[in-house]
Amino acid sequence: MAQVIVVGAGIVGAASAYRLAEAGLKVLLLEKEATFAQGSTGRSAAGVRVQFSEPLNVLLSYHSILEYQRIPEAGYRPIGYLFLVPEALAEAQEEALRTQKALGVPVERLSLEEAREKVPFLEEGLAFATFGPMDGVIDPHGATAFYLKEARRLGAEVRFSEPLLGGERQGGLWRVETPKGRYEAPFLLLSTGAWTGEVGRRLGVEIPIWPVRRVVYATAPAPFPHAFPLTIDLGTGFYLRSEGERLLFGRSNPEEPPGFTEGVDWAWLGPTLEAGLARFPFLSELSLDRRASWWGYYEVTPDHNPILGFVAEGLLVAAGFSGHGVQQAAMVGRLMAEEVLLGRARSLDITPFGLERFLKGSLVGERGIV
Repeated sequence: MAQVIVVGAGIVGAASAYRLAEAGLKVLLLEKEATFAQGSTGRSAAGVRVQFSEPLNVLLSYHSILEYQRIPEAGYRPIGYLFLVPEALAEAQEEALRTQKALGVPVERLSLEEAREKVPFLEEGLAFATFGPMDGVIDPHGATAFYLKEARRLGAEVRFSEPLLGGERQGGLWRVETPKGRYEAPFLLLSTGAWTGEVGRRLGVEIPIWPVRRVVYATAPAPFPHAFPLTIDLGTGFYLRSEGERLLFGRSNPEEPPGFTEGVDWAWLGPTLEAGLARFPFLSELSLDRRASWWGYYEVTPDHNPILGFVAEGLLVAAGFSGHGVQQAAMVGRLMAEEVLLGRARSLDITPFGLERFLKGSLVGERGIV
């Protein structure tokens, strides 16, 4: 019998399974798909950054990036994140910058002239820029494969094509069922991303996490050389970055309803480009590659921050990252192991991200959601 059942073989579940197995626990990982990283992990834009406003988000990402730096399979590339700050958000971004510096993470305040050395843009309405030199991108598939390999090496069992159909708590154990069998363990960890609300209902637990579609558009190879950091116009939420000879770009649609809507939203391309061209006129020189564009899901909570830790007896959740799961997974895996072994996480205080915050109305005011 397993001591911990982990549900979900994305990067968060894989990292958690690895750290739980490393701690000497017998781990069973169940994944509904035929292989790993088929949900939000595999469709991520792959960015990692420390530029958040809330200390816990800063530290979750910082410690995760430090770990990715040590894992060759993670393919970490410090291309940087460049935030273009409008006048209206200048004071809030200055406060976030002070928080980041107080925590000892590397973030720089740039003049607009300095920022334009990294990517050309129109300065109208902007106050300054911030740049994170340790921010960048990783290979989510490579990192997830590494964690699963290490988990198996340490004795974890990984079962694919086994969706969790239901379960209940009986006699101090979680007893769950898949199409292929029944399993039981004292602890059950849901790292099921956008599907967490649905999976929770199968266990009789209400978890406020919903899927919201997000789209990444890709250009054809550009007619000019470029090596742009992941650049975000905070005024509109439009972002872009170089990926080889292409550019990737996107912008979250605030009107996108929750749900498992499938396919690239081509109707949102126009509003996205309108915002992008207003700041980055050079985009008019590029053509779109529809076949290289893709879509995936954000796993969204009421305050767009994750739910971490115990939500019921023996039941833990690590989900709801609203696009930040890849960048925080490494540290979250360590913290979930501490939750199980020690009764609560010790390396970082994750109580601000507990489920009970929604019951108390104490939502997390993270301003760095893109």
